[in-house]
Amino acid sequence: MTSSPAASNAGLWTGRVITTLVVLFLVFDGVTKLMKVPQVIQASARLGVPETTITGIGIALLISTMIHVIPRTSVLGAILITGYLGGAAGASIRVLSPVFNTSFPIFFGVLVWLGLFLREERLRVLIPLRRATRVPDFAHGDVPK
Repeated sequence: MTSSPAASNAGLWTGRVITTLVVLFLVFDGVTKLMKVPQVIQASARLGVPETTITGIGIALLISTMIHVIPRTSVLGAILITGYLGGAAGASIRVLSPVFNTSFPIFFGVLVWLGLFLREERLRVLIPLRRATRVPDFAHGDVPK
């Protein structure tokens, strides 16, 4: 069995910082939905999201974020948050929102997974990123091992 890739101290702390910033933003987003801040209601209306669903969306986001913060369930939380952000991107695409409004949740989803990847050894085992030392030359006898 191969050994699992260990995170460098800098990588681990970078992942923690990214995750902390992501979680702070998601908690802020969820709380503003629960409080039904006027800007949230207006933005939701522009996306065609009924005001009656905003509280439920906020609760779902806060629960998903809490699941993401717990180390044992962080991957499940990232999956749930990815679904939430995918819905946000889809809603923006549906109403032909500006590129920033559509790309922001996608970029944020990348940050969720980047922070998790840098701090979670189990994920690095599942998705190993390797550096190629050289490009194989299959025409001259290089064969994959």
